[in-house]
Amino acid sequence: MTTTPEQALPLLHRTVRPEWIDYNGHMSEAFYVLVFGHATDAMMIEAGLHSAYRESSGCSLYTVESHIRYLNDVPEGAHLAVRTRILGAAAKKAHFVHELFVLDEAESPVPEGAEPVATSELLALHVDQQAGRTTPFPDEIQARLTSFTEAAPDWAGRSIAPVA
Repeated sequence: MTTTPEQALPLLHRTVRPEWIDYNGHMSEAFYVLVFGHATDAMMIEAGLHSAYRESSGCSLYTVESHIRYLNDVPEGAHLAVRTRILGAAAKKAHFVHELFVLDEAESPVPEGAEPVATSELLALHVDQQAGRTTPFPDEIQARLTSFTEAAPDWAGRSIAPVA
């Protein structure tokens, strides 16, 4: 299934804070993870995995694997947008990616053909926190995740190359 623009997840917007800048003068790797984490939280809310769901069901989404690519430096004050794509959702797991873009203006859309400055690919499991194990998504959440499914970008599914 491929989403239409009306079905796509909304962009997450952030601005790079001074405390996010490292000793090299650009955004520290820890803060890429923070921004991507906020994007995961936003995706969970859109999919119905929000705080009320967690409180009523005792279930949540746990990230079990991630792969980040740092593609370009990000300066202090940069306007960021994160685009999230669901690549697949099965009974108990979800595979998704985030693409981080630097924008000319806060809250603006990502320009056509823009290249990300970083990407994150994640695998997450639906976990019953009380039982301490995976459990199937409820049908309505499975359907919602599936409705957001998009084709994988070319870079998804890569691993870190061996050092020769």
